[in-house]
Amino acid sequence: MGEKWVLMKTAQTPTNIAVIKYWGKRDETLILPVNDSISVTLDPAHLCTTTTVAVSPAFQQDRMWLNGKEISLSGGRYQNCLREIRTRAREVEDKERGIKIEKKDWEKLHLHIASYNNFPTAAGLASSAAGFACLVFALAKLMNVSEDESQLSAIARQGSGSACRSLFGGFVKWIMGKEDDGSDSLAVQLVDEKHWEDLFIIIAVVSSRQKETSSTSGMRESVETSSLLQHRAKEVVPKRTIKMEEAIQNRDFASFAKLACADSNQFHAVCLDTLPPIFYMNDTSHRQDNQLC
Repeated sequence: MGEKWVLMKTAQTPTNIAVIKYWGKRDETLILPVNDSISVTLDPAHLCTTTTVAVSPAFQQDRMWLNGKEISLSGGRYQNCLREIRTRAREVEDKERGIKIEKKDWEKLHLHIASYNNFPTAAGLASSAAGFACLVFALAKLMNVSEDESQLSAIARQGSGSACRSLFGGFVKWIMGKEDDGSDSLAVQLVDEKHWEDLFIIIAVVSSRQKETSSTSGMRESVETSSLLQHRAKEVVPKRTIKMEEAIQNRDFASFAKLACADSNQFHAVCLDTLPPIFYMNDTSHRQDNQLC
């Protein structure tokens, strides 16, 4: 292979908002949840991540830029996604440019990744979900990976749990799975984006500041200290998930809204039941929550 070429692919992936929340992991490394969750994928024209991935023999190391600032790729979650995609990479050939990358070449070639969020990062709008979903999808395109979205979702999940749901439009269910290796913990589309076209979602950004408690550390503390979380996962969510799926299939907004509000309130109750307690709602969001729910 020559030393001058650069091969690039770009992907765009929307964020998603959970209507049945994912909160708590039974396996921190593989990011396996303690309960199923359901989300609605937002319109990528409004809230999305755009990621360009490039490969070249001239690159000396893997590098990544987020919103124009270089970040470290040494973290386990990035490495997990890169490793999983590289093991599935296939031969790529661009005859017009005389580029041919064999399967074995992907282990030694380095990547440059540029990712941009068109909404506040780490402010509660699932930027990591859109980010890791977009990263995995773009890498899969670059490396000619043959897996479908559900299979790719199991890889994106290892970067950020909610990322598995951003690989589909419409309403998406993340099945928690039962296997220890996480092979059955993946996302499936319940209905596509055309199923409920008259449903509109309004995002009111009351603060663009980063959360004081990250989701990762917050979940860990809730699993360790909240008895309400255990009750929620075992007794409440399984029944609520069935009702939510029915409301979505029937486009029953009254039931949908009631279930979504109840689940949101219980999620925040779990946060308050955590030691030390976690506060994700501010005064503005409390006022709006009281009016809407």
